[in-house]
Parts: sequence; C-alpha cells; structure tokens
Amino acid sequence: MRVEGKAVVYGDNIDTDVIIPGRYLVLQEPSELAKHAMEGVDPNFPQKAREGVIIVAGRNFGCGSSREEAPVALKHANTKCVIAESFARIFYRNAINIGLPILEASLRDKVSEGDLLSVDLVSGIIENKTRGIKIQAKPLPPLAIEIISAGGLTRYVRKKLGLE
Repeated sequence: MRVEGKAVVYGDNIDTDVIIPGRYLVLQEPSELAKHAMEGVDPNFPQKAREGVIIVAGRNFGCGSSREEAPVALKHANTKCVIAESFARIFYRNAINIGLPILEASLRDKVSEGDLLSVDLVSGIIENKTRGIKIQAKPLPPLAIEIISAGGLTRYVRKKLGLE
C-alpha cells in the first residue's frame, strides 16, 4: 500500500483545535469539515491539499481534545498520510479508526514544504523524491494496515462479518 503527495510541513504540538477549530464541530458532512482543515494554523491548507498532500510534523501531533473530527477533516481534505515524530494517543487511534494513514518518523531537515513524497505504509519507507533520499519510519502494525486498507474500523468490521 503506497501513497504519494507533496509535503506540507508543520512544527510541534499541532493540536486538534487548530486542525479543526471548535466552531466548526456543528458541521456533520466530512466534506464541509474539510473546508476548514488546519484553519487554525494554515488557512490555505484546503487549497494546498486539493491535489493530495502528506502532512509532515514534529512531536505531539493531534494533542488536545479527543475530537474525531480532526482526522476526518484531514482525510476528506485529501491528506494522503500524516507523518510526525509522535502523535497524541487518541489522535493516533482516531486516525486509524477512520482510515487515515499515519506514521512516526523524524523528518526534520529531510523534508521541505512542497517536496514530493512516496510512502510505503507496509514497510514504513518514506522516499523524498525531490531530494532522492529514503527514510525508515516505524511501520504500522498489520492490524492497523488492514483497518486503513478497508477504509476504517467500521468498514473493516463489516467486511469481517460479511456485511460488505
């Protein structure tokens, strides 16, 4: 399973309040949430993400509240993957549950805004095609790969039960 996209780079401690500000939590449609993704830190993110992006961040991505709308907004804004040095535990689980690929790796000084990245989610190998380098991320567990491949936990369970 491979994803590709241009890198959009952020720093440490990107919390769920900037990923999807609280005033938009009244929105029910994922496509509407996507219009406001990253608005608290980068109002131009939805335009950047149109062609598909890979978010690269520092430590503690997704900290703050446990709102599931944060990874939903990113996924529906056309985020192909989030790579960070570390994730808040609840964000990490929410991302997998809704089918948003995430990997842990330190990419400081290895990726710049706009670099073309190719990510093998099974092996955890990240290729920066712009710089011609490869970086090994911590691979996801096999069950997480199965859930993401299915499109999220609900679809994974429905397939296992023979309902899809």
